[in-house]
Amino acid sequence: MFFETFDGTRLAYEDYGQGEPIVFVPSWALNSDMWEYQIPFFTERGYRCITLDRRGHGRSERPSTGYDLDSSADDIAALLNHLDLRNVTLVGHSTGGAEAARYLARHGEERIARVAFVSAVLPFLKLTEDNPEGLPEAVLEANLQQFRTDRPLWFGRQAQVWYATHLGHDVSPSLIDWTLRQCMSASPWATQRLFEATFHFDHRASLRDIRIPTLVVHGAVDASAPIDVTGRRTVRLVPGATLKEYPTAGHGLFVTHRDELNADLLEFVKA
Repeated sequence: MFFETFDGTRLAYEDYGQGEPIVFVPSWALNSDMWEYQIPFFTERGYRCITLDRRGHGRSERPSTGYDLDSSADDIAALLNHLDLRNVTLVGHSTGGAEAARYLARHGEERIARVAFVSAVLPFLKLTEDNPEGLPEAVLEANLQQFRTDRPLWFGRQAQVWYATHLGHDVSPSLIDWTLRQCMSASPWATQRLFEATFHFDHRASLRDIRIPTLVVHGAVDASAPIDVTGRRTVRLVPGATLKEYPTAGHGLFVTHRDELNADLLEFVKA
């Protein structure tokens, strides 16, 4: 299914089940298919599950503009308005978590009952004088240079780290290939622009203004979004937020720790 967002871009979404809505926002470079292990779980328990292919990803159109977090937030708002969703549980993974946070800052909490930041790249990644926990700009530039030089190789190397396979997680070569095919299907232009925008965006002030129930889920061995830079700092900023740390999880915990994640999200939604 498709809808048009604020600038006329046609975006794809999927809508399953009936009941209280849960909107899943995918990770950078991935699309709706990444939630394969969450959507059936929640629809079978009486929830309506909606997920969005952001612009430049999946089945959505690939314009040359709109790869900043304000545009991402406005695209989410357009989807919620299109379906007139209310009492929503908003779940965002990685960059999807940053987009969910930006949605709350720009569009408020009227339609949102609760938010879950899963492996989210929050609150602020860039090293600055007032953000000594951040990462140097050189880290961004090194990744972008590798990305521009050999994008398939860059994603191939990241896949092992993504799933923390060195810890013995049962992730098959076929599953890793499935992840890589999703990443490679996204627009190179879109993924690069969004990567840069996410690295440079400061969410610290807006996170302090969140007043709805907030769950932060993060892997303690997440190499893509180190927990000391992201999850542990996020939970200190959001009033009343709860942190669930998975000691052996990397960034791709929606696969490696699917049962634990689903159970924690279900408990959060029911509460």
